[in-house]
Amino acid sequence: MLADYLKPGLDLIFVGFNPSLRSAQIGHYYAGRGNQFWPFLYEAGFTDRQLAPEEDHLILDYRMGLTDIVKGRATRGIGDLDGEDYSDGFPVLQEKVRRLRPRFVCFNGKSGYGKLVGKRCEYGLQEELFEGVRLFLAPSTSGALPMLRAEKLAYYCDLKAVLDG
Repeated sequence: MLADYLKPGLDLIFVGFNPSLRSAQIGHYYAGRGNQFWPFLYEAGFTDRQLAPEEDHLILDYRMGLTDIVKGRATRGIGDLDGEDYSDGFPVLQEKVRRLRPRFVCFNGKSGYGKLVGKRCEYGLQEELFEGVRLFLAPSTSGALPMLRAEKLAYYCDLKAVLDG
């Protein structure tokens, strides 16, 4: 299980669905060889340099946090999760957001979020709030998502613009 990097007063919490096998193995977020999370944070201007997965704890220095919905189960992909995994973790996430009150919550991937709320979702800033907090849905940074890298990165740039605006 990966530890949460959360505290009150954050600008943004990134929510993953569950750890990859590689992340669970080394104990750090977004450690899969093809995962683009750390490069995207740097390229979109969230960080002043590209952090390595082993530096995930430094995310708090940038007023951002990290957590997952499914904390205790690593898989190859979210397709290996079932509804019970989500339904167990979602109320815990909701309580974290209610308690910590970040300015924004960003789900790294929209399909799991769509399953949780029972509707089809589009990427980007959402009209609805998540526990009273502004909500952004970004494409998964996993290399498995069949979307052009530049297209994915554009959503992270949009998120940064919304956060700064």
